[in-house]
Formats: sequence, C-alpha cells, structure tokens
Amino acid sequence: MQELAQAVVGGLASGGIYASLALAIVLIYRSTGVVNFAQGEMATFTTFVCWSLLHHDVSKWLAFGLTLAIAFAGGVALERTIVRPVEQASPAVVVILTIGLLVGLNGLTTAIWSAEVKEFPSAFPERSVEVAGVPVSWQDIGIVGVTLVAVAALAVFFRYTKLGLGLRAAAVNPEASRLVGVRVGWMLALGWGLAATLGALSGILIAPIVSLEPTMMQGVLLYALAAAVLGGLDSPVGAVVGGLALGVGINLLGTYVDAVDANLELAVALLVILAVLLVRPSGLLGRPAVSRV
Repeated sequence: MQELAQAVVGGLASGGIYASLALAIVLIYRSTGVVNFAQGEMATFTTFVCWSLLHHDVSKWLAFGLTLAIAFAGGVALERTIVRPVEQASPAVVVILTIGLLVGLNGLTTAIWSAEVKEFPSAFPERSVEVAGVPVSWQDIGIVGVTLVAVAALAVFFRYTKLGLGLRAAAVNPEASRLVGVRVGWMLALGWGLAATLGALSGILIAPIVSLEPTMMQGVLLYALAAAVLGGLDSPVGAVVGGLALGVGINLLGTYVDAVDANLELAVALLVILAVLLVRPSGLLGRPAVSRV
C-alpha cells in the first residue's frame, strides 16, 4: 500500500510538470489553431536565463520572478516579430515556423551556455514529510501545489478579468471580437506571453530533477503533447487532467510492470497520443468538431 501511495504521489509530481507545459501548448493552440513545437525550447532557454541570474548572485526567489517576467516578455516579442507576419498563412506554415524556432533556440542555448550539464537549485526543501505514514518529498508537494495554484490563477484570469475575457473571445471568434473593439493581435501576443511563462515555470520545476542542459525539455514536450491530446487540445482543464493522469499512469506502470522501464515510458506516452487520436480525437474534455451538412 505504501508503494502504491508513493507511486501515485511521484506520478502527480511528474504530471504537474507535464500539465504546466501542456497548458502552455493548449493556450497557443486555442488562439492560433496550431501546436507550438518550440514550447519546450522556449522553456529551456528561460531556465538557462534563470541559472545565469542565480550565478550572478541574484537571490533565488527574485531570480525565479524575474525569469517568469522575462519569459512573458519574450513570448510576446516572439509573437510580434516572428509569428505575426505569418499568422494569415496556412497552419502548416506556422507549424514549420515553430519547428524552426525549436532548432534555432536549441542552437542559441547551446552557443550561449554550452552543452555541459549544469546543476539547478530546487525551489523547495530537499527533506521529506510523512503523510498518513507515507514519506513524501517537499519537491513533489511543491510541484503539485504550484501547478494547482497556476491553474487556479489562470481560471480566475480568464473568467473574471477584462483581458482574460478578451483573450477568450479573440480565440473563439476573432472577427466578431474585432467588431466590438477587442485588439485581437495583442490578445494573441498575450496568449504567447502566458504560454511562455507557464513553460518557464515547468522548466524551473523540472531542472532540479533532470539537471539543466539544452535538450532538457525535449522529452518533457512529448509527454506534455500526450497530456494535451489526452485531455483535449482546446481544453485548459483537460490539459491539467491529462498531465496528472499521464504522470500517475506512467509511474504506476513503471512500478508494477517490469517490462516498462525508463526507456519505454516515452513510448507509452506516444501510444497514448495514438490511441486517443484513433478513439476520441477531441480528447477526454475537448469539444468534438461539429460540421453542418
């Protein structure tokens, strides 16, 4: 029983990281209709920025806050300068652009900080605490807690603020939104900024676990894509549910199925994507596409 509880808690911690990056993917997909394959590299770049701040004697929490602000500004700048000129092009063009961003950001990160693996400090204490007789690390508790707080903050933002309502309107019906005075272009930029911030958050959370390197988020991106597809690419709640479910499911398989080791966990995530696309393309909480004949 204790082994099961530890597997679930560990899975929730991993799933929280997948969920935060999946949520970033969903935010951009809802506003542009395309998947941003550069989301992981954007997160890696900003995590290296945070590492640089820490090594210039900036205090830990100030460095984390500055990194999230830099990530937001960087996401807005990318949308304004690189994505906006092709926003009227076909989705395939934008997808190719994001793949180009992936390669470019990875090369830039390696050029600036080298490919050497670096240690990154955790935001949480390294000790554990017992919950109902089960030892749980503060790292796991912190990751799940931060993810839930971020989701709650986004829910409040989208439901109760003028900017959030404008972003939702621009994503659902940009033409009608323009007619009522919503600045759709800047709403899209805001979406990219928020997605970049969530990506930076996931990078800061996972870097202490896997160590910081230019390819750190490439595997995580595939898990996040699986989580987004599982929950529904147009559903922020689905992204969180999908991430947590995927994290727990893979951790349980790794614990109780001998054939599923660390090398096969990524294959399991890819199989989840394939199965969901075959059985329910809209995901668990996504809205099925409806066409009128």
